Amino acid sequence: QVRLVESGGGLVQAGGSLRLSCTAFGGTFNRYAMGWFRQAPGKEREFVAAISWGGTTTYYADFVKGRLTISRDNSKNTVYPQMNTLKPEDTAVYYCTAATSSGDLALSRGIDYWGQGTQVTVST
Repeated sequence: QVRLVESGGGLVQAGGSLRLSCTAFGGTFNRYAMGWFRQAPGKEREFVAAISWGGTTTYYADFVKGRLTISRDNSKNTVYPQMNTLKPEDTAVYYCTAATSSGDLALSRGIDYWGQGTQVTVST
């Protein structure tokens, strides 16, 4: 069983930056692809970004391309999405996920574990 714990959310002004983090407890971290999803109020949960277990392959949703970089440190069991040029429409709860395939994460399937979520609020 893997437990995912997110941190780094908060309130930021439009145009600002945030670096979220997700640390995995239990299991073997470097066997899992890691990903992030988000859910805004009144909207469905959507894929944001994913990274393969070795960190060599990444996927990004179109709405974050050029603004978000996902990376991981397998020695710390942690994955980091660095979000820049934030927009009010980025306001959502961001969830960390783990799966056996980063490609599956990009297709929103095959997700083995979810974190509890961290709130990101972007003000105008």
